[in-house]
Amino acid sequence: MSFFLQFRGELAALTAAFIWACGSIVYTGVGREIAPLALNFTKGWIAIVLLGLTFLLTGQAAPSIEFMPFFLLFLSGVVGIGFGDTAYFKALNCMGARRTLLFETLAPPLSAILALIFLQERLSVSAWLGIGLTIAGVIWVILEQAPDAQGNFRLVQGSLYGLLAAIGQAAGAVMSRAALISTDIDSLWSTLIRLIGGTIALLIWILLQRQSREMTKPLRDRRLLTIIAGTAFISTYLGIWLQQTSLKFATTGIAQALSSTSPLFVLPISRAMGDRISIRSIVGVLIALLGVSLCFNR
Repeated sequence: MSFFLQFRGELAALTAAFIWACGSIVYTGVGREIAPLALNFTKGWIAIVLLGLTFLLTGQAAPSIEFMPFFLLFLSGVVGIGFGDTAYFKALNCMGARRTLLFETLAPPLSAILALIFLQERLSVSAWLGIGLTIAGVIWVILEQAPDAQGNFRLVQGSLYGLLAAIGQAAGAVMSRAALISTDIDSLWSTLIRLIGGTIALLIWILLQRQSREMTKPLRDRRLLTIIAGTAFISTYLGIWLQQTSLKFATTGIAQALSSTSPLFVLPISRAMGDRISIRSIVGVLIALLGVSLCFNR
């Protein structure tokens, strides 16, 4: 039990990575039927409703939080969820889940650098080595598991969106970390604040682009709404809650490094779907697992 308490941040990050791996596969299919902006908005408000029901059932009162931590969490949602997740869905549409997940490995080093600059967070040599090995293992796996080549334009476009998604996630993670270390707010409440920030930004974005009809498409298609709602519960409601927990109890670089292992969890899913897993993939997993173990070393 003491192990789980000591490393609850790291374990939360790994669980979130597994959840997002599953969600990325579903969202790749859903993205063919609904625009990324509308998809992101739909999963956002569904997650807000789920969190609201959670607070009603548990009787949790709204916490007292100062303006600056609240503002940082709200802005973190605008940047990480509103901006970052929309770019992520666009990248999924352009180049598929595996190449998109490759760009997600850029988030940890970006987060660590931003945390070093703005939060003065310093990692040990072994932690930096662990982050590096984790990223190397993920990249090794994804490059080998990349889908068939697409047109140059869509690859360039998808790469740009993937980079923007990584930047949005890194910036959002650092802002969340800055807020969480200065307040005792519960992870669920911080998740709600981030979701509200992201969803409000998305609503404004949609109205400015006059895509209100696209925004209501899931409401007119029960099957589509059911799929998005189920995936939102798992990947957004549970996933972001776990991410906030990891950022509260682990340093930014380590939390982001472990959260970026989603591509590794895609391997057994791909195997179950009939794909052949190569020796190179297994070696990549072992390298990343070694990196994960070094991240646990304090």
